[in-house]
Formats: sequence, structure tokens, C-alpha cells
Amino acid sequence: MYPAELVKPMREDLTKEGFQELHTVEEVNAAMEKKGTTLVVVNSVCGCAAANARPGARMSLKNDKTPDNLVTVFAGVDREATDRARGFMVPFPPSSPSMALFKDGELVHMLERHHIEGRPAEMIAENLMNAYNDFC
Repeated sequence: MYPAELVKPMREDLTKEGFQELHTVEEVNAAMEKKGTTLVVVNSVCGCAAANARPGARMSLKNDKTPDNLVTVFAGVDREATDRARGFMVPFPPSSPSMALFKDGELVHMLERHHIEGRPAEMIAENLMNAYNDFC
């Protein structure tokens, strides 16, 4: 577990853009029951989350079409919530950071760590925007 003061600015990278933090299994379940589209970002403390994932997620929201719901769980901090969110992402193995787009609770697009690591935030944003255009 990481200290709260360490992850606070990393959380705020997404919450200041309208992402709702999910800390419990119940919160994850409630978010996944919502109708419409939901983007789930599995946040983490790694460098590729800071340089690529979070900026890419933020940039993607400048698209004409965006998800109805924006949520995030934090790997290494909110363990149960993260495990539950990852359960909805099967058959993809757990990875962080990662991003998943759901439509009416069904997984329709997935970005695993290997799609994020080493790729510029702009490329990640473009990938997400294409998914928004297809599913939102």
C-alpha cells in the first residue's frame, strides 16, 4: 500500500477532470450497473501512468463523443476495488495502468499496460477517442 499523501496528486490528475474514484467493491459494482458508456482507468504510481496513461485519458475527453461515466480505481491502494474492476475486464490479465470502456456493463474496448507503456499520451488519447466514436 502506498501512503495517501504520495498518491493524492496522482488521484487528482483524474478527479480534477471529472473521474469518480471508486474505493470499494460496492462502488465498483454500482458504477458497472450504470447504463451507457463507462471508462474505467486503473491508475498506478508507475512512470507510464504519469507520462502516458493519465495524460492520455485526460486528452481523450476533448473528443466530441465521450463516455457517460468516468471512474478510476488505484492499483496498490484500493486493492479490493481494483480487483473487482479487473474482474469485469476478463479475459484480459490484470495490468496497471490500464483502461477499459464498457457499454451497458459489457467490455467493448481495452488498453492494457503494453498498449500504454512507451507510447505517447497523444497516441493513447487517439486510441480512446476512436473507441468513443465507435461506442459512445
